[in-house]
Order: sequence, then structure tokens, then C-alpha cells
Amino acid sequence: MEQTSHINTKNMLKFILCSAFGVLMFLVPIPQGDSFTTLLDFLKTGLKNFFGVGMNYFIAALLVFSAVMSLIDAIFKPDFIRKNSYMKKAFSTTPLYLVSKILGAVFACMVVFNFGPEAVTSADTGVTMLDLCNTLLCIVISFSFILPFLTDCGIMEFLGVLARPVVRPLFKVPGRASVDLIASWFGASNAAVILTREQYMKGFYTKREAGYIMTNFSLVSIPFCLMIANTVNVSHLFPAFYLCICIVGILLAVIGIRIPPISTLPDTYQEKAGKQINEDLPPNTKLLPYALEQSCKRAETFTVGKILSSGFEVVVGMFFDLVPVVMAWGMIALMIATCTPVFQWISYPLGLYLQLFGVEEAFAVAPATLIGFTDMFIPALLITAVESAKTRFIIGVLSLVQIIYMTEVGAIIIKSEIPLNFVKLFIIFLERTLIAIPLIVLFANFIF
Repeated sequence: MEQTSHINTKNMLKFILCSAFGVLMFLVPIPQGDSFTTLLDFLKTGLKNFFGVGMNYFIAALLVFSAVMSLIDAIFKPDFIRKNSYMKKAFSTTPLYLVSKILGAVFACMVVFNFGPEAVTSADTGVTMLDLCNTLLCIVISFSFILPFLTDCGIMEFLGVLARPVVRPLFKVPGRASVDLIASWFGASNAAVILTREQYMKGFYTKREAGYIMTNFSLVSIPFCLMIANTVNVSHLFPAFYLCICIVGILLAVIGIRIPPISTLPDTYQEKAGKQINEDLPPNTKLLPYALEQSCKRAETFTVGKILSSGFEVVVGMFFDLVPVVMAWGMIALMIATCTPVFQWISYPLGLYLQLFGVEEAFAVAPATLIGFTDMFIPALLITAVESAKTRFIIGVLSLVQIIYMTEVGAIIIKSEIPLNFVKLFIIFLERTLIAIPLIVLFANFIF
């Protein structure tokens, strides 16, 4: 029996026009000074500037409200929370995350109203985390209702079918993962992680695929790479600097899917959603017509109601569930990094490892190789006084290919349903660090 084709004028227009809007917002580079950004980033920055310092008070109030509501849920288990899908997702939580929400609220209030120890309120810890939460909140507001135009209109199905012959054997993920990579390169790594999480929740990635994409594909944006190059004073070498990031990043991705802990994650779909993807080319079918068929089939189900429902669900989950956890765990990580000698102690073996490959001032920069686990900008700040340009180049590139930063993406990954906990993320971080160092040193040897 011949199947009905979904390719018609209405579906083609929905696919082309709605997907074009999503691509324009997420993926098209827009010139900005000496670099470029995306319209989504313009929107995020515009929101942040519009709210100004008032956003700090809003975040503090948001975190307090989330903590109070979660306490009410934990103690009284009221029906108005438990029987409402949005509120249950936002406020029903485990004891660990309840404590995290309370800590996040306390930290935010201490920073906003400037009371408590300097370890919490300083520019290196509390102010940094509050600014990150500002950015994350603006990303969520601008991101949530635009995301469906990129994920639900057919463009991911179209690119998935076309890219699968290359992406699947190389990275062992669906072709649609290429969209995540592009979104991250031109936008922001935390936005790409949120995109991957939502795709997993809808049944388009398995746990292993989503975990792998989050920890290997979520590179920081090109503008941020340029900022790091400027910070470590190698901006005059930026083409080589960024080429090194791309080459090493691709090699790490090829290796990462084939070793534990990523290779040991369950290759199963989200239980409620089930498998919702099919990029396999049927027999006697041409590639382009099949890609159009799949994209039009997806576009047929795209409605305004789905945009509003999906967007509102993401906003509620991020506002009341994710941001408090990012604030709590990010603060703890930064306090350990900036107020204790822990990273000086544990980085000694990395100093020996760097020395093995002939890196100058190896022990001076060793803490920067591990401290990136807390935040992606701290390593660059730690090495500004290092005399060797080659060493600054190596550590600058390393800090950008490590990818797993607790303040940026780590907390988001842990809070997702992907079975990657703190320990597994740290193991992946170490693997990426140890594999990347000799590759970066080899590349740097051709330049210096």
C-alpha cells in the first residue's frame, strides 16, 4: 500500500518560512565589531541591558520563591502543586536539590543586599554568579519561544537525513546533532545544552547520544573564543588559535564517544517520549526527496499552541528549577576555586604532565588546567602574567576545548535526566584535558 506524501504547499511553506526564522535567530552570524554574534544573542543582550540592575532583585525574588514553594511541597505535599504538571516539575524535588535551592536563594540575597562573608559577595564569586544567572535568565526568556522554530518545523529532520552519512559513523549520533554544534559555535554553549536536553525529552536522542552531545559538541561561541585570545594576549594569532580549537575539538569528539563513561551510558530513549526519530533511508529512496518528506511531515504538526505550550514549559522549568541550582553549585565551585588552595594541591600531577611535553612554566599554569572545571574564564585570568606566549596559547586553547564548566553547563547537565553525575562529568573533563594537551602542544609547535 502506497503511503500518503506529506509534501504539499502548506507544509512546504511552514517548513521553509518557520525554519528560516529559526535558522536566522540561532545560526546566522551577524557582524558585531571585530567579531560576530547571532540575533538571539542580540535579543539576550538587549533584555539584559533593558532590565539592568533590576534583574538582580528579580533573580533574588525568583530564587526565594522557588525555595519557599519547594519547601511547602516537601512538607505539606499540596494538591495544587502535585496535580499541576508545570508546578510539579518546578517545585517537587529531591532533598539534595531542595537544599541546593535554599542555598541558591541565600547566596543570591547575600550578594544582592551585600551582606555576609567576602567569599560569597566578592566580584570573583557572588557577583560573577549573579551576572551568569542574569545571562541565563535572559537566554531562557529569549530562547524558549523561539526554540520550536529550530526544532519542530522540520529543519532538524532535513539536515539530519542529509548529514547522517557523515555524522553517524564519525560521532555515532543522529545527523540532527549537527544543528546543536552550529548553535553552540555561533551562540552559547549553555543554550546548546538546553537545546539538546529538550530534544532528549522529546525522544530524538538516546541517553548516550544526549550525554555525548552535551559533553563534546557544546563548544563556546566564536566571540567568546576571541575574548579569551585577547585575555591571554594571543589575539594576533586568532586564526591559528581558533583552528586549533576546531581540530582538537573534533578529535576529542571522535574519541569521546568510544571510551567510558560516555560509551557506558544506556543507549535508550526517554521513557515517556520513546523513540521519535527516523533518519534511516528506506530502500530505493533518494536522499533529498526523503529529507523533504521527513521535514514536511514534522512541519505538519507545528502549531502556535505547541510553541506556547513548549515555551512555557521550558521557562517554568528553567526559572524555578535550573537557575537556583546553577546559583548554588556555581557559587560553591567558585568559592573553592578562588578562596582555597585546593586546585594548587591537586594540580601537581598535571604540572608533571605538562612538563613531560615541554610546556614552559608548567607548574605555574598547572592549576589553570583543572580550575576550568568550575568556570571557563578563570584559567585565562590565571595565566595573564605568564611570560611564554606559547604556554598562554596552549592553556587558552585547552580552557576552551574542556567544555565541561560547572557554572555554565555542568549544573544544567546534572539537573537533566541524563545519567551523568558530578563524578562522571569530572572524569570526562579529565579525559578531555589529558588527551587534548599533547594535541595542542603538537599544534603549537608548528606555530612557535
